[in-house]
Amino acid sequence: MGRAQEPSSSAIARVPAGRNISDDRLLVVRASEGDDDAFAVLVRRHSGPLLALAHHMLANQADAEDAVQDAFLSAWRRLPEFRRDASFSTWMYRIVTNRCLNTLRRRPPALPLDTVPELAARSPGSSPPRLAESDAATAALAQALRGLSPEQRACWILRELHGLHYEDIAQVTGASEQTVRGRLFRARHALKEAMRPWR
Repeated sequence: MGRAQEPSSSAIARVPAGRNISDDRLLVVRASEGDDDAFAVLVRRHSGPLLALAHHMLANQADAEDAVQDAFLSAWRRLPEFRRDASFSTWMYRIVTNRCLNTLRRRPPALPLDTVPELAARSPGSSPPRLAESDAATAALAQALRGLSPEQRACWILRELHGLHYEDIAQVTGASEQTVRGRLFRARHALKEAMRPWR
């Protein structure tokens, strides 16, 4: 049976929560045969980490949701091309990463890293609450990440926030492992410099 149409949001909503299919490969086979419920299980299973990746890459929830939605629609259309011996999650990471990189390349350039504001000097009697300081440091890190090249940002996020191995990052980004290591080295160095005032 061919896939005549894309899975609807109602199809995704009616997938039973307790459905016990643990193998992504079986779900991919079923989805490629037209089972939109099987694809909906894949969407539900993988959308959380993919949304987190897109949000870290794009720093905008609406853009992240658009990127992930577009990625799943693209995956649905391209299921016949999917190599059954590959990991579905790695394939989806690659599609989402490419969507995010394309979005970032269309954006105006970010501020250079040396414009990240320095931590204000604190007087002994008026130290800000730790929570406010932590929020400010998080905001500074987010700004510093925006100062990285899109490729460096992708490698850093995939490694440091999603725990992917170098080989997987190379597969996701379409770069060699050596290139991934170089991008990570430069990203870590730039972030270390940008976050120096917060140490």
